[in-house]
Amino acid sequence: MEALPEPLPDDPASLKALVKNLISKNALLEERLRILLHKQFGASSEKSSPDQQDLFNEAEQDQPEPESTEPEETEEVTVPEHTRKKPGRKPLPKHLPRVREEHDLNDDEKQCSCCGGELHRIGEEVTEQLDIIPAKIQVIENVRFKYGCRSCESGVTTSKMPAQPIPGSIATPGLLSFIATSKYVDGLPLYRQEKFILARLGVDIARATTSAWMVRCGDLVQPLINLMRDKLLEAPLVHCDETVTQVLNEEGKRAQSQSYMWVQVAEPAAGQKIILFDYSPSRSGSVPLKLLDGYQGYLQTDGYEGYAAIGRLPGIINQGCCTRRA
Repeated sequence: MEALPEPLPDDPASLKALVKNLISKNALLEERLRILLHKQFGASSEKSSPDQQDLFNEAEQDQPEPESTEPEETEEVTVPEHTRKKPGRKPLPKHLPRVREEHDLNDDEKQCSCCGGELHRIGEEVTEQLDIIPAKIQVIENVRFKYGCRSCESGVTTSKMPAQPIPGSIATPGLLSFIATSKYVDGLPLYRQEKFILARLGVDIARATTSAWMVRCGDLVQPLINLMRDKLLEAPLVHCDETVTQVLNEEGKRAQSQSYMWVQVAEPAAGQKIILFDYSPSRSGSVPLKLLDGYQGYLQTDGYEGYAAIGRLPGIINQGCCTRRA
């Protein structure tokens, strides 16, 4: 720090300049001290502090107070009239079934309060409420009748069991559809269905059982998936991309390693949309070559390096992010 001049000047102008210089240096030293103290003892979070809110207010603080506080004249703007929608509840869908519940007056209320005459019905007022019937679980007893011959008593003939999606299982098509919809559409894992939904309905079905049912359902819908893939390959444009997913207890891979879910989307016709998911442990170019084998249309990709192998598809040349038919 600079020492004060000796002797101090006597004229007021020099003294004012010296005081102004000392005030400026003092403010600078105080700011440095505040920064050092904050680094040493302050919080390391990036949250804004109250001191930072005034960093850019110097210009506003130095402005002189306005001489007049009278409000300025404002221009009047006329907003054109418009029709406003009346607030209200949306009507309930017409396709929902209606259950009529009638609420009538008591017999002693059907007399006029003025003359005592009997009241007669002149109309009705209908108020709609939305109700829901919770899932109901039941047991279907498949009764097969047996027949035998009383003459020779050679054997017994029993009626056949109706075709079942999973022979020998207790699951009906309705139960399989309920579990599959809850898992893949509503996003409810099987363990939640086991511990909460099914348990609340009074049924104890292990998650291993429902998992086996979903695997079997995947085999049942495979013919439908094959037909959807045939339609997808006939579409004029196919969007294809892969997204990262994690698979636990996968053979030959660590649980922390990445796997991929390949998604293909196409619209073979107006109003028709096909979305197919295929799992693969890698994102190499051989995966789209297999999924899109025989495709002759246009292919929309991300332009990743792994997609270069798509150019080897019949009639396809690679043009960056969009691969087109040659």
